[in-house]
Amino acid sequence: MKKYKICVIEGDGIGKEVIPETIRVLKELGDFEFIKEHAGYECFKRCNSAIPDRTIETAKECDAILFGAVTTPKPKELEKKLYKSPILTLRKELDLYANVRPINNFEDIDFVIIRENTEGLYTNKEYYDDKKEIAIAERIISKKGSSRIIKFAFDYALKHHRKKVSCIHKANILRITDGLFLKIFNETAEKYKKFNINSDNYLIDATAMYIIKNPKMFDVMVTTNLFGDILSDEASGLLGGLGLAPSANIGDKHGLFEPVHGSAPDIAGKGIANPIASILSASMMLYYLGMKEKSKLLRDSVKSVLKKGYKTPDLGGNLKTTELTDKIIEEIKNK
Repeated sequence: MKKYKICVIEGDGIGKEVIPETIRVLKELGDFEFIKEHAGYECFKRCNSAIPDRTIETAKECDAILFGAVTTPKPKELEKKLYKSPILTLRKELDLYANVRPINNFEDIDFVIIRENTEGLYTNKEYYDDKKEIAIAERIISKKGSSRIIKFAFDYALKHHRKKVSCIHKANILRITDGLFLKIFNETAEKYKKFNINSDNYLIDATAMYIIKNPKMFDVMVTTNLFGDILSDEASGLLGGLGLAPSANIGDKHGLFEPVHGSAPDIAGKGIANPIASILSASMMLYYLGMKEKSKLLRDSVKSVLKKGYKTPDLGGNLKTTELTDKIIEEIKNK
């Protein structure tokens, strides 16, 4: 079996706790070469770069990237433009245009939010007009960006035996930008009817309500950058919190896997961070690398541990980060 090279970026805060635990789990499932690199606020303070060139090069050379979480710096440093976001930089450098966030509570909720990852409002194209005293951000929706993320969503549905793709938009108000996104969605949906994949579309504000009121109505969602970011964080509340929410950033040549949660400086160093989001992200990485049976084994092990009531404090339990990882490793060995 191929020995995969994994670029490991722990980042800041609890990233330095949950990523090592995830590596412990992965060592039980395969023979990997872990190459540790640096990025984040601590890295910025240490070497005046939030993401050194070496980190980017290593990420490009590896089979996948396992990413922790990074702390956002103080506003003064952001204003001086000294700090650039490591995750946004990697998404751009590696062209990781698809952000995939499964929402699955291992029981009755199971849908996936797929968001465009490289444009929309997250392009850092903001400026302040002193004369008019207004702040302006450009929202960019391109035909190319829309086409490939929508195709990715339908291909994902096909590959994972899903039955429906829903477009989430605000085309009734954002008629040009979201109008383009919805138009391309409808055109793409026609091509996938022959595969028995259904399609529909909902306004973003209504979707925010439907996720809470009736999450079972969704299967695969596809949407723009900001909408997907907000909806996926909202939906993680159905799972019990961000400590259970994994994600993947995928392009045509590279894949980066990270927990949805942030660096959580308020609990960093206390040994109580929930490692499950990171571990489930690793399960997504295994699937991406073609290790589907190992991916399922890891998910099933996490499911068993939660079903038995083993939890960290964020979920009402009392286990430490390492203790919960120990339980997951026990399940892997038992299975």
